[in-house]
Amino acid sequence: MTVNLGPSVTRSDREWPADLDVAALCSGGWRPTPFREFVLKIHSRCNLACDYCYMYEMADQSWRSRPRRMERDVLDRTAGRIAEHVHAHGLDRVKLVLHGGEPLLAGAERLAYAVRAVRTAVGPDTRVDVRVQTNAVRLNAGFLRLFDELDVAVSVSLDGDEEAHDRHRRRADGRGSHAAVKAGLALLTDGPYRHLFAGLLSTIDLRNPPVRTYEALLAWGPPQIDFLLPHGNWSTPPPGRVPDDLDTPYADWLIAVFDRWYDVPRQETRVRTFGEIMQLLLGGASTTEIVGLSPVASIVIETDGSMEQISSLKSAFAGAPATGLHVERDSFDAALLLPSVAARQIGLDALAPTCRSCALRRVCGAGLYAHRYRAGTGFANPSVYCPDLFRLITHIRGRVQAGLTARFPGRS
Repeated sequence: MTVNLGPSVTRSDREWPADLDVAALCSGGWRPTPFREFVLKIHSRCNLACDYCYMYEMADQSWRSRPRRMERDVLDRTAGRIAEHVHAHGLDRVKLVLHGGEPLLAGAERLAYAVRAVRTAVGPDTRVDVRVQTNAVRLNAGFLRLFDELDVAVSVSLDGDEEAHDRHRRRADGRGSHAAVKAGLALLTDGPYRHLFAGLLSTIDLRNPPVRTYEALLAWGPPQIDFLLPHGNWSTPPPGRVPDDLDTPYADWLIAVFDRWYDVPRQETRVRTFGEIMQLLLGGASTTEIVGLSPVASIVIETDGSMEQISSLKSAFAGAPATGLHVERDSFDAALLLPSVAARQIGLDALAPTCRSCALRRVCGAGLYAHRYRAGTGFANPSVYCPDLFRLITHIRGRVQAGLTARFPGRS
């Protein structure tokens, strides 16, 4: 028996979660969490050729057969499906992420049309928070005026100083992009559009000095920095991560940044991974799927209208994010009942036995779902970054406990 995960893609039902019984979950009282974040792949191509990109350089190459840009009819149908979902579940606030590829390649008119179409469709009783994720190479005053008019937050991908950034984030002809990104960031941060700045997204390279990289990012005054582990899994390990090796190179890198971030008398910026871990350690819930067990409530709409799961799954195998659903014929509620989507909403029940028995299970949550994949068993595994996550969380827990003890002596 095989399970169809999309056009020309099959995976044996031995690979979890293909055989997850969603009907049984529902009979037992489980209910799916409605989607609250809709990621529009408004343009499927990019003006950079980053060598670590999950879209173009990893297992799933479906971008090759998809339209370059999301057309108006697809946007209209997507907006209608979002409105349908919002009204069915009584949602008063959702997120819309304009993504790619490089979303600015879609042009100002198409970006504006997308935002207005969704907001018009959902109506005045639901707030639609919009963010664009860009490499900033094409970011100019015209785009910023539009984003200011439409209240669109801007998040920029930047890997550090020039040397760190241009190590991977290059143009197709090999030229680095740091100078162009710097110019776009200057327009965003130095003038009247500063309030649109949502933060920086930075992929870790172990060769880049951690504190120097952090301080290069900090120089832009970002409200938040999001450090990303390079995508990989047990079958295709990320750089510097040897499966089953107990070394912790990524934890060591992040700990150096954490100590620099944590030791200042006044917080200089938010670092998402650190904040999420600290919140979980103090008994809170996670707001992303990088750690913790909170249900994942995000779905991707590709340029052709196909519904997909989070795009980082493209790093696992061809078709990994596919659902087989399309906005033309399917509701978002249909996606919620797929085994592959439900698996990212059922918390502890989605963890491998090793993770369920771990003392840090509610904080770690087995890490990012894409990083758990192993050919033959699917996603029923710990993260390929398991040793790094364990060491990082343990270090942060120790620092937080020491800080609380110093502040409140005599309390356990």
